[in-house]
Amino acid sequence: MAKRTMTKKKVVKKNIARGIVYISATFNNTNITVTDEVGNVICWATAGGLGFKGSKKSTPYAAQQAVESAMAKAKEHGIKEVGIKVQGPGSGRETAVKSVGAIEGIKVLWFKDITPLPHNGCRPPKRRRV
Repeated sequence: MAKRTMTKKKVVKKNIARGIVYISATFNNTNITVTDEVGNVICWATAGGLGFKGSKKSTPYAAQQAVESAMAKAKEHGIKEVGIKVQGPGSGRETAVKSVGAIEGIKVLWFKDITPLPHNGCRPPKRRRV
């Protein structure tokens, strides 16, 4: 059998000055995605991906660590100015937003809540016949 040699794929450093930080805070986890202005993903991080397990994933501290991890990766690609889009009802939501603004070298330009809200809700179930 021939032995395969593994070649590492070179990480291409992009030079992107502005981006958008998507914070998805659910009851179980917090996802942070950094994209350019068009929407192409630059980097991402999750509380679960950093080693938090179980109920610790949904804590504000785990969300803060996820933001710091994602923004460190984003700064390598040249991100300096960001907009923030927050989605979901999770407990790490406020902390994640604050920690994006607290990172040195990153300026927050705008902030938007994109949590989906039902206009008239779902269709109710059929009346019960007994």
